[in-house]
Amino acid sequence: MKKDIISGLDLGTTKVCSVIAEKFEDGHFNILGFGVAPSEGLHKGLVANIGKTAEAIKEAVSIASNRAGFEINTVNVGVAGEHITSMRHRNYVTISSEDREITKSDLDRLEADVRTIRIPSDRQILHIIPEEFSVDHQGGIENPIGMSGSRLEATNHIVLASIPAIQNIKKSVERAGLNVKDYILQPIASSSSVLEESEKDLGVALIDIGGGTTDIAVFHHKAIKHSRVIGVAGNQVTNDIRESLGVVSEEAENLKKEYGYAIESAIIREEDILIKGVGARGNTKIPISLLTQIISLRMKELFVLVDNEIRSAGFKNKIKAGIVLTGGGSLIKGCSELAEEVFGLPARIGIPQIPGEGLSNEIESPEFATVAGLIRGIPGGKSSDYQSLIKIRRKDSKNKITRLVKRVQQFFDEL
Repeated sequence: MKKDIISGLDLGTTKVCSVIAEKFEDGHFNILGFGVAPSEGLHKGLVANIGKTAEAIKEAVSIASNRAGFEINTVNVGVAGEHITSMRHRNYVTISSEDREITKSDLDRLEADVRTIRIPSDRQILHIIPEEFSVDHQGGIENPIGMSGSRLEATNHIVLASIPAIQNIKKSVERAGLNVKDYILQPIASSSSVLEESEKDLGVALIDIGGGTTDIAVFHHKAIKHSRVIGVAGNQVTNDIRESLGVVSEEAENLKKEYGYAIESAIIREEDILIKGVGARGNTKIPISLLTQIISLRMKELFVLVDNEIRSAGFKNKIKAGIVLTGGGSLIKGCSELAEEVFGLPARIGIPQIPGEGLSNEIESPEFATVAGLIRGIPGGKSSDYQSLIKIRRKDSKNKITRLVKRVQQFFDEL
């Protein structure tokens, strides 16, 4: 039987990650290959150097392919950057069939109608995700196929991306010898690997802190309600340490990872840490509390920006399940405690949960939340969630036929 092989590619500001997995019918995965390479060709989620980005992609994919034992040619690619915007849009179609039953063609017409809306000439639609459907003004419907009515209405979450930004990603991937299967917004990918369905239903805000960007996704009633990418992230923290302490970037990054805390109350033991001298300046020692103050100022600024974004979008009072932090920036000790202080909500660190086997334990870290979600893909693929509803319906119909055949066979066996 032909295996269902899926590969994901996370183009980060600090690293490029590649994962290759086999997907089974029960939703489980077998992680066959995983690779990471340093990234020097991206800046805040945008391709700044196509050549360097392509080389990083080649290296990461080569590592993953060697471990998997075969090469790949298509990938799901994560998209981020401040060019990402989102909007909500309501539209409807009338049901004209004799029996008034809603079918695949009606969902196709709904999606086609959304694609006719006016958007800026330099933007393209990245995702159309239906939040909910209404049939004859009866709302709260997740899947309308098979229902009867005369008017089908949808509330859609539409994600827009810069056309030049997408083209540069495509050029980088193709120069690395690959083709793009789907472009997936990074916070949507991350949410599929770290969020629980109960959290999405109750109301949750996902904050994915990367090296160059911080991705935000707000869910309520199991649907995405708001998404945004802002250009303040882990690299700014590293830069603050470098400028404040007069150390090189590599040393600043090591200090952040090994000794850094996001809030002073999280410090386990106060001690002095050695700061290596540069040039004529000798080695010095500073207390951990000083390093923490530098980190805390920037992290608090980031969380305040996110809090203001969620408030201005009108969803702060709907986040009942709290805040989920993920991405490499969330690995700073005390990050969740600072988040609880700023947001006034419970917070936890989101670790990717991929049901399966193989190398899945290697990507069970917040910094790999996006690439772990990319192998799941967006339901339906190709920038639209509408087709997934059709697939679900077809699967249900297939199961009904299978059950009917079994009943008939059982009847003749008994006879």
